[in-house]
Amino acid sequence: MKKAFWNILKVSPAVALTLLAGNSAFAGEVNGKVTSVAELSQESNNLSQVTSVSKFSDVQPTDWAFQALQSLVERYGCAAGYPNGTFRGNRSLTRYEFAAGLNSCLDRVNELIATATAEMVSKQDLATLQRLQEEFSTELATLRGQVDALEARTGELEANQFSTTTKLSGEAIFSVSQAFGDKVAVQSTAAGNTPNQKLGNSSTLSDRVRLSLNSSFTGTDQLQTRLQGRNIVSNRNITGTNMTRLGYDASEDEKNAVTIDKLNYAFNLKDNIRVKIDATGAELNENVNVFNPDFRSSGSGALSRYGRFSPIYRQAGDGAGITVNINPNGKLGLSAAYMAQGLSDRTAANNPAPGNGLFNGDNTIFGQLAFKPIPAINIGLTYAHTYQKSIVDVNDVDNDGNRTENVSSNLLGSTGSRRANNPFSGVAAEASNYGIQATLQPTKNITLGGWGGYTAASTLTGPTKSGEIWYWAATLGIKDFIKEGNTLGLIVGQSPKLTGGKDVTRDFNTSYHIEGLYKVKLSDNILVTPGVIVILNPEHNDKNSAEYVGTLRTTFTF
Repeated sequence: MKKAFWNILKVSPAVALTLLAGNSAFAGEVNGKVTSVAELSQESNNLSQVTSVSKFSDVQPTDWAFQALQSLVERYGCAAGYPNGTFRGNRSLTRYEFAAGLNSCLDRVNELIATATAEMVSKQDLATLQRLQEEFSTELATLRGQVDALEARTGELEANQFSTTTKLSGEAIFSVSQAFGDKVAVQSTAAGNTPNQKLGNSSTLSDRVRLSLNSSFTGTDQLQTRLQGRNIVSNRNITGTNMTRLGYDASEDEKNAVTIDKLNYAFNLKDNIRVKIDATGAELNENVNVFNPDFRSSGSGALSRYGRFSPIYRQAGDGAGITVNINPNGKLGLSAAYMAQGLSDRTAANNPAPGNGLFNGDNTIFGQLAFKPIPAINIGLTYAHTYQKSIVDVNDVDNDGNRTENVSSNLLGSTGSRRANNPFSGVAAEASNYGIQATLQPTKNITLGGWGGYTAASTLTGPTKSGEIWYWAATLGIKDFIKEGNTLGLIVGQSPKLTGGKDVTRDFNTSYHIEGLYKVKLSDNILVTPGVIVILNPEHNDKNSAEYVGTLRTTFTF
């Protein structure tokens, strides 16, 4: 009996008196209910111990419970306040919270008892404690039962877990889509180029599945291995332009073949320096801030390829390289990266052949300055220098068997017009890309954003040629629209356009990108996004009729 009695001792009467006086360290709202140990533990983890009652900025000597609190702090060293130096003693607490308060001082009182400090814990204290223990026996028994159940459950999970270092997450997309229009878009000319091929339109049902294995060996690092299979085919061959592409499609039919499409390792070099090394599948939009939080994701963001973020972030080309982020969560952050591009049909970092590899093939040097004066305003200034070599197309030969054509360059990641991405017909070129991006959050539910970019490109072989490319976009996201968890989105802009240069054929008119979508959150794991993409004057040719893409994307996460 004595053993059981000593095991249930929690605190002295001074503890009880102070808790009854309104100790908010474990208090909630008057009508609040604490139903789990986890919720109580989370609350208590936000508290900090103090050694003097004077540390509480909201406690005055004139307060009626001042002496009781002073005794609790200075006699027992068993009181906690909030990190901002307040005690909040004028709030109410539930019986469960009171029981948690008693529990919180167990270690300190047991320590005093173990060291036989009789002058600090008197018989009167223990008698009062016994009375309180009996009065709250039901609540404490409930807490003990919940803790026992939680320990049993934790033990079961640990015994059957997949790995002690690796977590599995997944995403599956079902996409129903159809492109509409009159004629297949063609490039513009000075005299006016009129399309003549009818646009065939068929509804499609396609999918994409990703499984990501995220491993951590130190608690702050992460090794990501991602598997992907998809059969979502780009509609550019149907519409005649990349402007109608979806944000999660593939350049060709991958027939749901499963591949390791991403492998990288990230770690902290210092507390404010994060390093990420991509072995394959490198994407700058995954490594740095793109200033478009509502629409950046391919699975839960914009429906279109252009609407996700500025094309300047597509310069990695799913290749390999390194990214360093300095002070990423501060008011002023710096990002730098080097990437060996891995665009389809071009060079690869893993290819030992001449003109390939980590440094001899297509590559990008990237830098970004992020400025966050306040949480509601984020501004990014970005620069990327890109080199793309000349590659002869082995499949394009004349009647004598001579190779005559180069593989097309892809300066802006298949966004905008064909001329903007391949202004020099595949001749080796370098490009300096400049971008400015910003987001503004006037209220917690409304986010305004946008970007603007300029690219100056020039040839490195043959006759000197140059080109200038411009693009811009503005975005609006409204969270909790109609229903909590849903988001209404609008994206308007002009995708990359070759506006001029030396010895190049420019785009003569202007296309406009208009996109509307509504993200419906059916549950924490199911998101349905209907929307429409409208392209006016596709390929920057006002002779082309408008093209439309209707899409219903359903995203499952697990």
